[in-house]
Amino acid sequence: MLKELFIKNDFQRNWMNQLHQQEMVFKSRSIETDEKAKFPKENIQALIDMGFTKLPLPKEYGGENISITDLVLLQETVASFDGATGLAIGWHQSVVGELYEKKLWKEEKLTSFAKEVCSGALVNRAASEAQTGSPTRGGRPGTRAVKKDGKWVITGRKIFTTMSPVLTHFLVTAWIEEKEGMGIFLIEREAVGLSIEETWEVMSMRGTESHDLVLNHVEVTEDHFVEYYQAPRANNVNAWLLHIPACYLGIAQAARDYAVKFASEYSPNSINGTIGQLPNVQSLIGQIDLELMKARHFLYSVAQIYDDEARRPFITNELGAAKHIVTNSSINIVDQAMRIVGAKSLHLSNPLQRYYRDVRAGLHNPPMDDMTITKIAQTALKEMENN
Repeated sequence: MLKELFIKNDFQRNWMNQLHQQEMVFKSRSIETDEKAKFPKENIQALIDMGFTKLPLPKEYGGENISITDLVLLQETVASFDGATGLAIGWHQSVVGELYEKKLWKEEKLTSFAKEVCSGALVNRAASEAQTGSPTRGGRPGTRAVKKDGKWVITGRKIFTTMSPVLTHFLVTAWIEEKEGMGIFLIEREAVGLSIEETWEVMSMRGTESHDLVLNHVEVTEDHFVEYYQAPRANNVNAWLLHIPACYLGIAQAARDYAVKFASEYSPNSINGTIGQLPNVQSLIGQIDLELMKARHFLYSVAQIYDDEARRPFITNELGAAKHIVTNSSINIVDQAMRIVGAKSLHLSNPLQRYYRDVRAGLHNPPMDDMTITKIAQTALKEMENN
């Protein structure tokens, strides 16, 4: 279904073929990744070696200038093999994509950092903190940056630093008192005073190793101060965050495939044939595929609208809606898949129990459901006022 309907060109087809060559290897590592909360380093390195991590760079910087539709297609595919790998590498892809699409840094910095990405550098934003929660809610970071002797000194702690075992660069958000605003600093892993505290004890996406980033008087030069803004970018339109719903859609697809295969093969002695012939099982399969169709078509439609520069300005809440719809649909799909498989789906050796846990993490990735619904309502009310 995915290939026939959503692969549009040779570039996408070639990359899908390359990724599918890794499918069985990635899947074979998923159990250990989950059980040991072990970061899938081998999977990430394979993606780096393929040139996957430089795809979001514009061609003039050494990348392929992939579209949001390309991003969604490829991220969904990777996540269907292994959810932790999909979510982890998705953050790097989205950060790089946004940086270069919007030219958020000075040209000199963009050029030098692109060379690092082409050489295998991995980056993620370190913005969340225990006291502020998600930065999308507008909290002021407790992390502080102070100018001293011509350098910036940064102190604080960040949580949810996904991909922390292999990140080479961190984009750290800090409050700058003298400017009464927030700065973002590009900090390299080798910086003195930077450390990772292993705090990732969760039930979902265990393999992402999203540990705490600790900054103890880390000194950086002025050229590491890459972004500044006086208000949180809560209303920032960032289509690269569609890597999040793409990830959970991939997990839902994996759950669906497992359940349908199980239904087509499992034949208890209480019936003739397989359970796939039973009306109640067929009903569940039909509901699953219908839910997948709705979620996938909405997600890809939004991605395509964003890729069309003529239509892009008319986007209001579609990006948040895509994340809301796809994530909640994915949770329902995994639940229905488990109903097909029954108690066997609860066995720790069964991938469905991992899909069930992993897919729920989507509820806690930005934007949150309540914020999406509120913004949709506020937009409707504002439009009515303006009519």
